[in-house]
Amino acid sequence: MEADPLQRFEANRARLFGLAYRMLGEAGEAEDVVQDAYLRWTNSEAVAAPEAWLTRVVSNLCLNRLASARSRRERYVGSWLPEPVLTDTGVLGPLETVEQRDSVSVGMLVLLERLTPPERAVFVLREAFGYSHHEVAEILQIEVTHSRQLYRRARAHVGEPRKRFDADGEQRQELVEKFFAATIEGDIGGLERMLAEDVVAWADGGGEVPATRRPIHGRANVLRYLLVLRRRPEASRARATVAEVNGQPAIVLRDGGTVSAVMVPEVTDGRIVAVRTVVSARKLAFAAAQLM
Repeated sequence: MEADPLQRFEANRARLFGLAYRMLGEAGEAEDVVQDAYLRWTNSEAVAAPEAWLTRVVSNLCLNRLASARSRRERYVGSWLPEPVLTDTGVLGPLETVEQRDSVSVGMLVLLERLTPPERAVFVLREAFGYSHHEVAEILQIEVTHSRQLYRRARAHVGEPRKRFDADGEQRQELVEKFFAATIEGDIGGLERMLAEDVVAWADGGGEVPATRRPIHGRANVLRYLLVLRRRPEASRARATVAEVNGQPAIVLRDGGTVSAVMVPEVTDGRIVAVRTVVSARKLAFAAAQLM
């Protein structure tokens, strides 16, 4: 294969992976999709518009996988959360705007689970990549009016975006660091000041690792939940760092050479409104490989 086509694909790899990840919410599946797209690229004839062709291929591959993913998630044990991805290396492509960061946030990816596969495809292409309805229609091979209808339905299901990034990066990171320190120290007063009254906590163990299977609502209940977590033996062994996960500061816990948990607090108006924790070893595999 000529070097130029290979270089052209590599120049698009991060963007394609970012598209597939937003569509699927699973990093491993997104990697498989990009690899499938690469194989089709190597076997294709000369392509007049490579970026558009690759976007169409990846979108269609994701649509095929989303159909079976929906049935799997209906049987999922406990709360489903997306696979966390460390994003400070640009693996998901540029995250330079509020919209780009919001589109990969854990909270948004959970909301996207409400959508049908076509709604999700249109929403991602419009919101995260800024394609016009004419471009979306061409990529997905649908009518422009259908693209507009799907987008309206998607927006209605997702609702108005929350102000996930109302503070600058340093302020968010500082709050996350204080939150973790207060949790480890059992600082009840500090936690009460940081947690919003209607805060919600979720945990995803995937049926592999013990984790609460239902969301925990309210400051008092979440506070008790966090204080129980800090008393678990693995919590005392783990080494914690704050890293950028899905475009926002998060807590990564490692027990020896193993990533044991990723905790992603969501901040609005200077308070933590949600805490999402992934402890499933399968779902932590991609982030663990990034840290090697």
